[in-house]
Amino acid sequence: MSKVSCGWFEDVRSFRLSSIVTLLVVSTGFAIQYLAGGVGVPVLSWPFNGVFLAVFAALLVLLGVAFRNKPFVVWLGGIPLGLSLIFGIAFLSLLGGVIPQGGMTGASLPARLGLNRIFSGWPFLLTVLLFLSNLGLSVVWKTIPFRPSNLQFMLFHGGFWIALAAGLAGAPDLQRLIIPVYEGRQNSRAYIPEENRMVQLPFSVYLDDFSIEEYSPQLVLYDPGSDRVIPGKSGSVAEVGKGYRAVWPGFEVKVLEYLGHALPDSSGNPRPADPENGIPYARVRISAAGKSVDRWLNTGSPSVRPGVVQLGRYFLVMFPGTPKVFRSGVVLSGSRGRKPAILEVNKPVEFDGWKLYQMGYDEKAGRWSQLSLIEAVRDPWLPAVYCGFFMIMAGNAMFFWKGMKRGGSV
Repeated sequence: MSKVSCGWFEDVRSFRLSSIVTLLVVSTGFAIQYLAGGVGVPVLSWPFNGVFLAVFAALLVLLGVAFRNKPFVVWLGGIPLGLSLIFGIAFLSLLGGVIPQGGMTGASLPARLGLNRIFSGWPFLLTVLLFLSNLGLSVVWKTIPFRPSNLQFMLFHGGFWIALAAGLAGAPDLQRLIIPVYEGRQNSRAYIPEENRMVQLPFSVYLDDFSIEEYSPQLVLYDPGSDRVIPGKSGSVAEVGKGYRAVWPGFEVKVLEYLGHALPDSSGNPRPADPENGIPYARVRISAAGKSVDRWLNTGSPSVRPGVVQLGRYFLVMFPGTPKVFRSGVVLSGSRGRKPAILEVNKPVEFDGWKLYQMGYDEKAGRWSQLSLIEAVRDPWLPAVYCGFFMIMAGNAMFFWKGMKRGGSV
């Protein structure tokens, strides 16, 4: 490539100017952040972010088509500036990964520089905007005029531009809410944790049933004086089952019988019951000093007292098992009608543009919880981000296909 005589942009291949400009952009961003008292970039939500992105893209097309031979434009869309900006973004991302985000308060210098909000601060915004300008111009030059040989470049770099631009512009429109709903009730209001306030939803959630499946309970020795669990000789706590044996200094415990779901009868003895109401029972043999005694233990419930055995200053306790699966049977009602659904962790259900996740429950009540916490997520820009990713994948596929084709040719 021949040099272009254009003053500051005399050699568009030089990294010197590009590196200096990148440094100035990052420094300017920190200066603005400091003068603003550490306040981040004002967020633009829909429709203003959509208008800004459309105007920004249109200006890049106009700049790339009408002024493509101007030295400044050639430098702005050149490789040296693009690589320099990538290093600048990497540096800022490193700061954001090392320094705790959101953990600083007051008027300290790091807080005023926005080191606790790197990804919503002026340095990151200015650097990314310049990088999008650089990337966008290169895509425009490869697209207009269109040539089939440039399709792989257009797909990969154009997809990258769309994914990055849509992800950043659409961040303010991302909604993540918590819907608390009690069994047998309906709720159409949600809680925003970051703002500590309730908002009205465009749909309602009726909780028909909330259920938890638990692992088998655990047999432990509890010391109330120190409020801690005494480990057995094996050093581990295993799940209770018939034949299970645990040893502590001075005595041992063996499980003779185990009922996963039972309730006490009129005489207090456990009898098998349905899984919804029954609780785990275990008949154990406690042996110490050559003597043994049999006792029933249970995990307890809101209607049944826990069955424990006192051993000197300790208590032999059967703790409920940890949750294996918890799910909510709900009925969703909105502008598109009603939809029954089952919500489980990591198994979202889509409804009226929202994704609903099983999030939590009343952990103190355990499997008897009447409360279900449902997370509602709405990201209207996600299809655009996915479109960019698919374009990147298509560009990569074309790259490997071309490479294999060249490698297979004689």
